[in-house]
Amino acid sequence: MPQRAPAADLPAELARLRRESLYRARRVLESPQGVHPIVDGHRMLSFCSNDYLGLAAHPVVAAALCEGVERYGVGSGAAHLISGHSEAHRRLEMDLADFTGRPRALLFSTGYMANLGVISVLCARGSHVYADRLNHASLNDGARLAGVRLKRYPHRDMAALERMSAGTAAALFVTDGVFSMDGDIAPLSQLAGLAQATGAALMVDDAHGLGVVGRAGRGTLDLLGMDDQEVPILVGTLGKAFGTFGAFVAGSEDLIETLIQRARSYIYTTALPPAVAHATSAALALAVREDWRRDHLARLIARFRDGAAALDLPLMESRTPIQPLLAGDSRRALEWSRFLETNGVLVAAIRPPTVPDGAARLRITLSAAHQEEDIDRLVELLARLPDQKGRVPRAEGHGRSKDIEVGE
Repeated sequence: MPQRAPAADLPAELARLRRESLYRARRVLESPQGVHPIVDGHRMLSFCSNDYLGLAAHPVVAAALCEGVERYGVGSGAAHLISGHSEAHRRLEMDLADFTGRPRALLFSTGYMANLGVISVLCARGSHVYADRLNHASLNDGARLAGVRLKRYPHRDMAALERMSAGTAAALFVTDGVFSMDGDIAPLSQLAGLAQATGAALMVDDAHGLGVVGRAGRGTLDLLGMDDQEVPILVGTLGKAFGTFGAFVAGSEDLIETLIQRARSYIYTTALPPAVAHATSAALALAVREDWRRDHLARLIARFRDGAAALDLPLMESRTPIQPLLAGDSRRALEWSRFLETNGVLVAAIRPPTVPDGAARLRITLSAAHQEEDIDRLVELLARLPDQKGRVPRAEGHGRSKDIEVGE
C-alpha cells in the first residue's frame, strides 16, 4: 500500500500523483445513468458503468421507487434492529433468498459493509483467511479489520493456494465470482474442493456476476452448477446489474441469524431507505424475467471481441461485460481515455494501485442498453488510439504486486 502522507506533505503527494499520471478527478453526471449520459455538460457514449442490464433508469424501477417513497417515505430513520426494518426490506430479503436458492438473505447498506460483517463475525482473530490477489478491496479490508492472518494467493492459482494452505487450519477462502478489473471468473469448483479438504468455508462475492450470468441471471455459482453446500456464503450487490443500491448476504438460517446478532456493520448503521428496497424488488423481477437483456449483452460482447481481435488489440480474456484493454503504463492508459473522451466516448483509465504496476488499462464495460452501432463506434475509435507501439500482452506475473487494491 502507498505510504500515508503527513498533513504537511499533502501538496507534494498530490503533485506526485499528477506527475505519475495517477491523479483521479471526478466527473459530474447531469442526467440519469445510462449509455448516453450528460457528463460535465456534454452528451457522451459511456462504456464505464456497471449498469450491465440497463436497469438504473428503467421506468418500471423508477416508478417503483416513487411508489416506495409514497408508501414508506424517504429515509428508514433507524437501524434494522431499532425501528428501521420495513416491509419493503423484509420482502426484498425474501426475494433475494428465492433468487439465490438459499434459505435466507440479509440486506446490508453496501458491499463493503457486507464483506466486513461476514469476515469479522466468522473469523477469530489470528485465524487464516486466503484470498485471491485480485479480489475487491472490501474483502481485503474486511479481513484486515477483523484481525485475521490474510494470505493472498496469485490470481486463480489453485496450485499456489494448495501449497499455501497446507498444514494450516484455514477459517475461510474468499474470492470474487467475476473479477471486477479483469472480467474473468474464479475457479470455484477447485476452490470448493480445497476448502472442503482444509476444513475452510468458502465465501464468494458475486457482485459482477449476479444478474449477468447463469440461468435468469442467478450468477457465477449457477453458471458453474454449484450449490449452497459447496459455497455456503454468497455476497451480492444491488448497484450493478440490478441498477439500485445496497448489498446482501445469502446463506443458511444459522448464518443469517448470527450476522443479525453479531455483525457490527449491520447492527450499527441506518437501514437502507425502504423505497430503494421496494425499487430493487421491481428491478430483480425484471432481471429474472427479461432474459433478452442477457442474450443481447452476450451478442454485444461477442461483437466487441471480434472487432478488437481484428485490430489485434491487447484485450484480456473475458466472457463477461467487463472487457479490459491493456495499455501497460499509466500515462498511455490516461492518454487513451482522453482521446476517446474528446471523441465523445467515456471509458475509464484504471491505474495503480487499483491494478498492478505495468497493467494499467481501459476498463470497457458493456450494457444491455448499448446497441450494435455503439459497439461499432467504440471499435472504430480504438483503431485510432494514439501511441499504440509497445503495447503489451497480459503481463507476466499479473496480479502479484503486493500493493494493489482492486476496486469497482
